[in-house]
Amino acid sequence: MQAALAKVKAELGDEAIILGTKTVRTSAGKGCEITAAVDPRSAAPATPGAATTPIMPARDASLIMPGIVPGGEAAPTDWAYEWRQIKDQIMALVKPQLNMEELAPRQRVAIRYLEREEVDTQVLLNVYLALKADPDRPILPVLESVAPCYGFESKKWHQKFQVFAGPHGVGKTLSLIRLALREKQAKTRARICVVAADQGQGKGRLVLRHYADLSALAYREAGNTEEMEAIFKEAAKFDMIFVDLPGLTGSTTLAEQLAGLGLADSDDMAAHLVLAPYYAASQYAQIAKRYLCPQLQSLIWTKLDEACSFGALLNMARMTELPVSALSFGPGLKNSIAPASSDLLWRLIFKHALPGQTTGQAAA
Repeated sequence: MQAALAKVKAELGDEAIILGTKTVRTSAGKGCEITAAVDPRSAAPATPGAATTPIMPARDASLIMPGIVPGGEAAPTDWAYEWRQIKDQIMALVKPQLNMEELAPRQRVAIRYLEREEVDTQVLLNVYLALKADPDRPILPVLESVAPCYGFESKKWHQKFQVFAGPHGVGKTLSLIRLALREKQAKTRARICVVAADQGQGKGRLVLRHYADLSALAYREAGNTEEMEAIFKEAAKFDMIFVDLPGLTGSTTLAEQLAGLGLADSDDMAAHLVLAPYYAASQYAQIAKRYLCPQLQSLIWTKLDEACSFGALLNMARMTELPVSALSFGPGLKNSIAPASSDLLWRLIFKHALPGQTTGQAAA
C-alpha cells in the first residue's frame, strides 16, 4: 500500500484524492489497486508564467503493486476498516463537485434513483466516472462490476462444506434449510448433511433437526473442535455439508470463530455471510469489519420482502468485494429462495420485484 501511494503521489502530486482501493489477484500474487483523481481547480503553475497542461478531473491512476505485504498476506482488518472510513469521509467532500449535467439524461435518472435507494457515495462516484467517459454506456454493466452474482447452484460453489455465518436474527438457519432442500430436490440422490454449530440457540437446533428428519437429510451437532473433527472423519459419506454458525458475540471475529471450530484451514469450505437489507450504514461497516476473512466467499440476502429500499446490497458488495450468491424472501420454505443472478438483482433494485414476481406485481 505504501509503495502504491508513493506512485500516486509521484504521478498526480500532493493534491491527489484517493477514490478507491481494493485487493487484486494477478499472476504475480496479491496486490493493491488504487484509483485516484485530481481536481483541476487545485492545479497551479509551478513557476510564474510557466505553461500548464490542464489536468482532467478523475484521472484514473489504477496502480497494481504485487507483493506489497511480505508473504503475500492481506493487510490487517483493522487497518482496512479505518481506511474505508477515511474514504467515506473523502467521498462526502467529493460528491458536491459532481456535475450531473455531464451525463446523458437516462444516466442521470439512474444515478438519482440509486441515491433514493440509499446507495453510498463511493458506489455513486464510481458509476459517475464510468458513465461520464461514455455518454452512450448503459448503467447495468457498470453496476455488475460493483455487485457480481454467482448463483449458489453454479460450479463456483463446489466445496463440500458450505458454512453460513451472520448476525443473530437474519435468518441463517432458514436460508441453510432452503438451500439444502433445493440441492436435495435438484439432486435426489445427493447425500446432504446439516450441522448445527449454534449451541446457544435451542430453537434453531430444533428447527434444523426437524426439517432434516422430514427431508431425509443427515443431522449432526458440532459446538467445538472435537465434534467438528468427528464430522471431518465421516465427511466422505456426504456430497455436501451445510454448517449453521452462531452469531458472533463480544469482540469475536469470524476468523476466530472458524479457527475455534477447526474450519479455518479447510481447503474444501466456503463461508457465506447472511444479511438482512435494513441495517444502518454504521452497522454494516461493523459487520464487514468482524466477518471479513479469507474464508468468506459470498453474500446471501434474506427478508427482502420486508425491506423498503435495496441500496444496501450494492453498498455491502462494494465494502466486502464479495459476490451475491442467493436471494431469500418470505416466511415459507417453498419457492422462497433463489440463486442470485444479475437479472434478479437489478429487477430487485430498480423495480422492487422479488424473484418470481412480475413487474406488475412489484408495482402493486
